[in-house]
Amino acid sequence: MPFAHPALLGPVAARLVAVLALLVVALAAQAEPAQASTADHSRFEALQGPFASGPDVTRACLKCHTEASHQVMDSMHWTWSRENPATGQMVGKRHTMNSFCGSPISNEPRCTSCHVGYGWTDLSQDMTDPATVDCLACHDTTGAYKKVPTDAGHPRYEAVVVNGKRQEPPDLALIARKVGESSRATCGACHFNGGGGDAVKHGDLDSSLIAPPRHVDVHMSPDGANMGCADCHTFKDHKQDGSRFDMTAKDDHGIVTAHDMSHKRDTGLATCESCHGAAPHGKDKLNHHADTVACQTCHIPEFARGGVATKILWDWSTAGRMDADGKPVTIKDDHGHTIYTAAKGDFAYGENVRPTYAWFNGKVTGTLLTDTIDPSGVWPINRIGGTPGAADSRIWPFKVMQGSQPYDPVNKTLVVNNVFGNPDAFWNRYDYSIAIEAGMKAAGLPYSGKYDFVKTTMHWPITHMVAPKQQALGCTDCHTREEDGRLAGIEGVYMPGRDRAVWLDMLGIGAIMAIGAGAAGHALLRLIATLRRRNGK
Repeated sequence: MPFAHPALLGPVAARLVAVLALLVVALAAQAEPAQASTADHSRFEALQGPFASGPDVTRACLKCHTEASHQVMDSMHWTWSRENPATGQMVGKRHTMNSFCGSPISNEPRCTSCHVGYGWTDLSQDMTDPATVDCLACHDTTGAYKKVPTDAGHPRYEAVVVNGKRQEPPDLALIARKVGESSRATCGACHFNGGGGDAVKHGDLDSSLIAPPRHVDVHMSPDGANMGCADCHTFKDHKQDGSRFDMTAKDDHGIVTAHDMSHKRDTGLATCESCHGAAPHGKDKLNHHADTVACQTCHIPEFARGGVATKILWDWSTAGRMDADGKPVTIKDDHGHTIYTAAKGDFAYGENVRPTYAWFNGKVTGTLLTDTIDPSGVWPINRIGGTPGAADSRIWPFKVMQGSQPYDPVNKTLVVNNVFGNPDAFWNRYDYSIAIEAGMKAAGLPYSGKYDFVKTTMHWPITHMVAPKQQALGCTDCHTREEDGRLAGIEGVYMPGRDRAVWLDMLGIGAIMAIGAGAAGHALLRLIATLRRRNGK
């Protein structure tokens, strides 16, 4: 019989196909291939080394992988810039602000330690040398490759002593001979540590996902599907599918076939439906929920569940405090978390955090360096699109980051704060007026010379740390009139058990009364009939 997409099959068959598709993915992820590759990199003469630098390794890689650097340089991982097709806005670290460090501009040697290249010391300059692409950052399989946090993406090339301990440089030739596919560890080296540390930014991405127990993430756990990041964030020509700047909040396509993957440029696996289908549950009522509620809303009941706390507040306005000896103050809580540092201000953390829920259609509008803000209230660093009850929107879970960051009260723009890399940086002089002036000069933006602080929020979609189905939300978590109900503040949808309609209540009461009256009347008639029969006898 000809092939039929699951959407054209009956509900039972569609669910069966969805289960089989997930099973195939899981087995493929866990299975050891008979031959992982047709090439044994350890035998390549070009990779025998020694290599004096990262770019030397890349030059060797390019002898075979001739187009790799050009592909990487055309990706957002390289440019930190792209046009959001949904909004027309230029997004990425070059353009948008955030509630953490603000902007990498003027702080490049520190921030570009998480760039897939070497030596990007100035974001205003384009990097065009193919040798500056860092192949090892994504393809290391040894775990020994690490970039220096303050050297614009380079690893250590000489041994140094840090805090009394000698640190040797990585063996670049050995690592090059053992390259392989990307992994949770290689992706996580940057994405788990965004914002300056483990679990700072996302809430659902941290080092616990390198080898998580099944109750933390059923997909990534070695005891679960053991999937890597690229199993969902599929790559074509070194461009990945899935971005928080332009998400698929509601996937009407459903299961993605091998034909889809090979023939459609914009098709990937970065949605739940691409593997599980649009009707994965055994009960139709649950499947109907998917029209309104994102899968993540029920299946990720809390984030930061792996034992690593995520940052939920960052207040820059308190930074700069010195002790009696004139040294920067640092304060830690009983758990060892830094809750204050003179370099960055006050912090707050959370574990097992209940998400904030909101209607979301996948469109995100960021605050650009040049955007005018309204400092009279709390400024949303990014604004999520979505209309209650709209066909393109669903109720999604978010981490909402709280911040307080500097802005120009005259020009009413957020400002670039130079914290690292030159004598005027805030982490050297702890003087905002000097640091902001240096940052704005580096960005080429006007600055009035005055600064103040504005409270901000930033929404981060929660889509990792999927719990086992037994830990998913239950009906009464949402269908309740309790003030702490999961969807207590969500409008645009009628929820039995939470919402009331006077006319519906009256109709229900009337129906109950009618049923009661009917039952009473019926009983009375039976009684009368019984009495008549007795009297007749």
